[in-house]
Amino acid sequence: MPQVSLPQSLQKDQPFTALAPMQDVTNLWFMKVIAHYGSPDYFFTEYFRVNDTSRLNRGILAAITENDTGRPVFAQMIGESIPDLVRTAKELCHYDIAGVDLNMGCPAPRIYRKNVGGGLLLSPGKVEQILAELRQAVSDRPLTVKMRVGFENTDTFYEILDIVNRHNIDLLSLHGRTVKDMYHGAVKYDLIAEAVKRVDCPVLANGNIHSATTALEVLERTGAAGVMVGRWAIGNPWLFNQIRQALRGEPITPVPLVEVRNYIDRLWQTPTAATMPERSRVGYLKMFLNYIALSVDAEGQFLRLMRRTQTEVEMFNLCDRFLLSDLTQTLALAPYSGVGEQGSREQGAGEKVFSLPCSSTSSVNSPQSKNLDFDH
Repeated sequence: MPQVSLPQSLQKDQPFTALAPMQDVTNLWFMKVIAHYGSPDYFFTEYFRVNDTSRLNRGILAAITENDTGRPVFAQMIGESIPDLVRTAKELCHYDIAGVDLNMGCPAPRIYRKNVGGGLLLSPGKVEQILAELRQAVSDRPLTVKMRVGFENTDTFYEILDIVNRHNIDLLSLHGRTVKDMYHGAVKYDLIAEAVKRVDCPVLANGNIHSATTALEVLERTGAAGVMVGRWAIGNPWLFNQIRQALRGEPITPVPLVEVRNYIDRLWQTPTAATMPERSRVGYLKMFLNYIALSVDAEGQFLRLMRRTQTEVEMFNLCDRFLLSDLTQTLALAPYSGVGEQGSREQGAGEKVFSLPCSSTSSVNSPQSKNLDFDH
């Protein structure tokens, strides 16, 4: 089955950008928030769980059927049952999707222990079977893969890249860490560069792309066709526009902190806000503020004090204090070095936990926690 053309990017002949799929984050509401500040070229949904009893999740499906951002949306699946993956892919193709994406990178233990997500990297033979059947089922639109460079090591890396080639995958999103690395250690951009040379399809470089400058450096270092950004787009939804500015050789426009304060207001108004208890709503907002705060002040005071807030009034008084007191201040173009580590040392015990990408759980008070990267 031949490859299928990808949707047109916003800036023709420029490297393209994508918002990484993040479970419990990249829903329709958040896609619209990101689009307000500057859409990526491509969106990817949260993953549709696939098994013998699964049905298309209506909430995730809304990110496709009710999406008015004007940007293409890829539907991501996670699973290992070939008949059910084929069934689900065919069902998804009845909708206006840009393509079907297979998750082969989720590093959450409760996921990979089921031999799905990153667990598939342990079984190249299984990957071969899945991609062969999916390529037959998805023939009229792109079939894409999101993966890591290996499970515990990179022993199967080149074998799986060759499988990707054999089945004419149309786009490969590659996170430059292993599954067991989770989100620790350096991203292996050299292996992303190797993938670019080895596969016939475009490659999106993924992992720790936190600024427009970093995006350009990664593109130059890897030769990738574009970049996929996850958690850092939470902290800076202007990042995709800033990357486009940098690619055009233009100065990067700094974002006034007053605009960051407006962004926080948008985040507070979640679709489920009316039914959420105040403490849960504050906790959910902290998930986003953990990343925003890394670029607010170099001393990490906003991050540290934000984590201590318990109520809406406390939270927004603090936001006003740091974001509205000096209208000349802007959001840093990259996270301040060491701020997250300072906050993690001061993490309190017994904090609320909540569902995170790949169905993992982690404290809202730890942006450097192993489960909080979101880039599957």
